[in-house]
Amino acid sequence: MAGGDLPAGDRAASVGVPAGDRAARVGVPAGGMPTEDKPAGAGRDAASAAVADAHRHEWAFVLAATARVAGDLGLAEDSVQDAYATALDAWTRQGIPRNPGAWLTTAARRRAIDLLRRDRTLRAKLPLLIGPEPPTAASAPPGPDALENPVIADDRLRLVFTCCHPALARDAQVALTLRLVCGLTTGEIAQAFLVSEATMAARVTRAKKKIAAARIPYRVPRAAELPDRLDSVLTVVHLLFTTGHTAPAGQHLVRDDLAERAVGLARMLHTLMPDEREVRGLLALILLMRARRATRTAPGGRLVLLADQDRGRWDRAAIKEGAALVPGALRGGRPGRFSVQAAIAALHAEAPSYAETDWAQIVRLYDVLLATWNSPVVALNRAVAVAMADGPAAGLAQIEELERAERLAGYRYLSAAKADLLRRLQRWDEAAREYRAALALTENAAERDYLSRRIAEVTAPAAGTTE
Repeated sequence: MAGGDLPAGDRAASVGVPAGDRAARVGVPAGGMPTEDKPAGAGRDAASAAVADAHRHEWAFVLAATARVAGDLGLAEDSVQDAYATALDAWTRQGIPRNPGAWLTTAARRRAIDLLRRDRTLRAKLPLLIGPEPPTAASAPPGPDALENPVIADDRLRLVFTCCHPALARDAQVALTLRLVCGLTTGEIAQAFLVSEATMAARVTRAKKKIAAARIPYRVPRAAELPDRLDSVLTVVHLLFTTGHTAPAGQHLVRDDLAERAVGLARMLHTLMPDEREVRGLLALILLMRARRATRTAPGGRLVLLADQDRGRWDRAAIKEGAALVPGALRGGRPGRFSVQAAIAALHAEAPSYAETDWAQIVRLYDVLLATWNSPVVALNRAVAVAMADGPAAGLAQIEELERAERLAGYRYLSAAKADLLRRLQRWDEAAREYRAALALTENAAERDYLSRRIAEVTAPAAGTTE
């Protein structure tokens, strides 16, 4: 929301279980994958919950392992979705496996191989990279593609680099990776890019068609190719984190599974490319923002703004680690967008209190960031910082300029930030109108509760409720 807790860049959306059952089904993997000791027909609700949990934690592992067999990302995606659809029925009848990821990996890989065998023409056109069968989704031994680039040891990170192919437009690279690796729907990806669902659907479709028409193989890039793909990879990890940091929909403010996945990928990137300044910057940014997760909601899930958070409960080890990365990220020429955002996050994290934050320096850093990354969301964050440094009227004037430019039309945080500044100026009716506009655009339950409380406050303001 307002007051320094706005997202620091374009956002992604929450991950759900892949929509829609597939007509094609695979059977339970032969060989009797082990299941928990429970009677057959353990319950569809339990199976559904297990499938949803496996999607959150295993999707990227299963897809990466399947792509190594299929040699084609589209075929791999279809096979994995078939495996998840089959799992719901199989786990309802036979019980939930002790290792759901391994079960899904085996089912998906066998489905892919079956499709390849039944279509010899398609198989002849696909470069197959068949590695050894992994015992689990998360601990597959290296295949031939890993030998080409052994420094990328994690299947998820390898798949991210693979999807960010330079033959595709940058937005298409990021969108396709979010779709395949993170399982986002087209509508959710559209929210990340602030475009319509139809526009994003066309982009994803064009990207998949280009891969097929140009016969772009599933191949992990060699070490020399990694820098050309790095910015897209960093963007994917950042969008994944912001999705988990503040989920656009659902009952909870935070999606810990997505945020932790992003932390893990950022750490692996830093291990892989420790001298890249933007890699340092992204890891620092994520650590500094993640450090305050314990204080962002009160008991019962109520949203707590940055100004009201108990800084004594912030993760000081994470702040120390993140802040230590910032100087190296900023050295050596013009800093990149993630490095500047990390510097802003460090000022927030190291300030003794909200009132003692160096808002003037934050405004100057936003000026640097806008020169590097001319994003309307960054401009909105800058307006909030200006309001803290120079007063709410100054920030409101900048937000109204953004409104006239219409670059953030339909963006809920624009209305929320404007409403907060109008409230501070005691323009109650206008504030209520903007809070209602933000509420109409908001699907996250914690944010809806916050906006509803603000509407109640400004609709009948008590005497003396000024800042």
